[in-house]
Amino acid sequence: MAAPDESGAALLRPLGNAFEDTVGRLLATIRLGVLAPGDCLPPERELAARLGVSRDTVREAIRSLADAGYLVSRRGRYGGTFLAERLPAPISAAIGISPAEIDDALRLREILEVGAARMAAGRSLTAGERDHLSARMADVRGAHSHDYRRLDSRLHLAIAEAAGSPSLVPLVAENRMRLNALLDRIPLLERNIAHSDDQHDLIMQAILAGDPDGAAAAMSAHIAGSAALLHGFLD
Repeated sequence: MAAPDESGAALLRPLGNAFEDTVGRLLATIRLGVLAPGDCLPPERELAARLGVSRDTVREAIRSLADAGYLVSRRGRYGGTFLAERLPAPISAAIGISPAEIDDALRLREILEVGAARMAAGRSLTAGERDHLSARMADVRGAHSHDYRRLDSRLHLAIAEAAGSPSLVPLVAENRMRLNALLDRIPLLERNIAHSDDQHDLIMQAILAGDPDGAAAAMSAHIAGSAALLHGFLD
């Protein structure tokens, strides 16, 4: 049972968006055949060094992919983390969507929502608008997993509303429907939810502080995390 060779090492280079990118890159090694069913992953310490992330991040990514059926962890003298002998069926083939279509939806989201965050932060928000954003943020923070997508969408629509352009809201809503149809096809990962909540905090802090550049940067990072997971599971 072999670890990835030099040809697979490039897939494990250092990353920026820690957890989501780690999950996506591990899925890429699986999908491209760098690992064969039953092969053992490199030790956590080695993976962490290659990816430029902490061992905790690697451990969380491995646990999430094990829960999703891609990896198996074994204890004992010959233990380790192994690629499952039978992998989940490819999702993209089942739903009939191409990587280009996924990329199109994600690019449109970046155009719309990064701009919305920037515009919202650049406005003088009323007390009612600020309270509305804070309430939507609190809803997402307290959401159960089965209701997370809906409340997350409401938060992002509230940010679009705060941008002050009524024409923007239906565009964001339509794009969110496209993306939610894709997100509903992949596992809802607890670590990703926690990370998204932290990113929402940064977005909201920047908007309420009147920091357009900070709001745009935080939203861009948030979108990149979702993109990494969607491409990882669906490409």
